[in-house]
Amino acid sequence: MKQRYRLYRRNNGVRYYLHDDVTGKQESLHTSDRATARRLFHAHTEAEKQPAINLQIAKAYLAASDKGFIHRTWSEVMGDYAKTKRGSNRTRTERAIMDKSFDSIRDLPLIETRSEHFLKVLASGKVSTNNYLRRFHNFALDMGWLPYPVMPKRQWPAIHYKEKRAITREEHDLILSRESNQEMRAFLWCCWHLGGSQSDVAHIKAEDVDWGNEVVSFFRLKSGTPQIISMGKTLSEVLRDLPGQGMLFPRLAAMDEKHRAARFQRACRRVKVAGVSLHSYRYAWAERAKIAGMPERFAQEALGHNSVAVHRAYAKKAQVKIPSLEEYERKIVLLPVFANV
Repeated sequence: MKQRYRLYRRNNGVRYYLHDDVTGKQESLHTSDRATARRLFHAHTEAEKQPAINLQIAKAYLAASDKGFIHRTWSEVMGDYAKTKRGSNRTRTERAIMDKSFDSIRDLPLIETRSEHFLKVLASGKVSTNNYLRRFHNFALDMGWLPYPVMPKRQWPAIHYKEKRAITREEHDLILSRESNQEMRAFLWCCWHLGGSQSDVAHIKAEDVDWGNEVVSFFRLKSGTPQIISMGKTLSEVLRDLPGQGMLFPRLAAMDEKHRAARFQRACRRVKVAGVSLHSYRYAWAERAKIAGMPERFAQEALGHNSVAVHRAYAKKAQVKIPSLEEYERKIVLLPVFANV
């Protein structure tokens, strides 16, 4: 190991100095005694060497159980994490991995990572950077590739997402009033009644509609979980006008999701509706279900949410009017009392 410090005295000088070959800094030892200066020099040298020696010892022990432990980089962690995703979720993850903010740690071995490395990434990134760096970090911990957390949980900067809201019935009707394309009109009605994500609704097939049981069922592209929704009268009327086989929305299904989103935004601008996206229909369905008093477990199942917390986040802005106790009392039906026989 190359020695970092050098001991010297300046020309015609009395005091001893220490030179740092890494930083180039020169520091006075405040002594003219050679023996004292040598002791201080060795103290600095040992303080520098000991952490490096400890790291080498740790690597030797860890390599015995996992050959890739000491060489595994964050680039490998990101790649392995992306492989656990599917569909659009995997596409978004791969896009996030390309973020330039991660360049400073891509080739950095996990075992050599310090908190300042993460802070540098977070300082140069955005909300998605914070989100995905947490995911990569937690994935590495869960896989046993990190001996301890790089950053304590409490020290991670809070994630502040852009505010999202549901689309109202008035806004939905206004957009439809200026929409002349019949496929787009039917698509927006299905988004309103099914509460599916835009990709899920766009890829619904005629075979997904069970007219006998009056339900629409499909597997979510994002998570693979089933979404099963009973058809109401209005939705049935919309579906009967769509193709009887194959894709219900062939042109929209062939589009990339960002092109469908852009088309919807153009429709919104025509009627001066702002602050909504196609995903706002999913929020609207969750809020409508909560206001109508649908049991949470039914609404969660219908939207294909695996997590109760996620479902509640979608429905949190619903304005629920709770009836008075007096109204509940009026609805009580007294059962007849039968005498014991």
